[in-house]
Amino acid sequence: MFEINWVKIDPKETALIVVDMQNDFCSPNGLYDRLGKNIEPYRKIIPNVKILIEACRKKGITIFYTRATREPSGIDSLHTRHKILPESRRFTAEKDLCVEETWGSEIIPELKPKQENYIIRKRRDSAFQDTPLRLLLTSLDKNILVFSGIDTYICVESTVRDGFNQDFDIIVISECTASINEKFYATSLSQIGKAFGLVLTLKKFVNSLEYMSLKQ
Repeated sequence: MFEINWVKIDPKETALIVVDMQNDFCSPNGLYDRLGKNIEPYRKIIPNVKILIEACRKKGITIFYTRATREPSGIDSLHTRHKILPESRRFTAEKDLCVEETWGSEIIPELKPKQENYIIRKRRDSAFQDTPLRLLLTSLDKNILVFSGIDTYICVESTVRDGFNQDFDIIVISECTASINEKFYATSLSQIGKAFGLVLTLKKFVNSLEYMSLKQ
């Protein structure tokens, strides 16, 4: 048991969720990079997420990775149902993003999952929508969700909101999340911290884990 902001947290009840750290979003020559999007904010957090994952592994915290996926046919693309899409989602290559069984859909090699980790394939922003995430978390008696990954104001925040409204406690690690748009990133963290859970620095979270180890 360890404490953060006077809240007692049991690692056995805690899961780390690493959101969408995939080649098409984060890697040089991934789809975002080829489209000219600035992937540097995503690249910048990779060392931090790696530290977070290793710290959680040492304490036996269960780790989930989410993977955004699309069918090769594009049948599950946003364009198949939506007549109204914001400009940022209207790019024609969206159907080619993170296509299943391609390099682009894989988790980046720097954060490669281990065999005991759980992989959640998702087709929309929230990792709870039409996936087994809730079932797995409740079956494993996980009540506290620690979040890292991208994009903070889209997939991370969507999953956080769904998790909170399904009665999970929420922690978001600020240096382990990122957005291409810095203004939206800051707003998202502010909203999460005020309405859905704790927003902590990587140092504070890891130091709390290490402090617990020293007391044992």
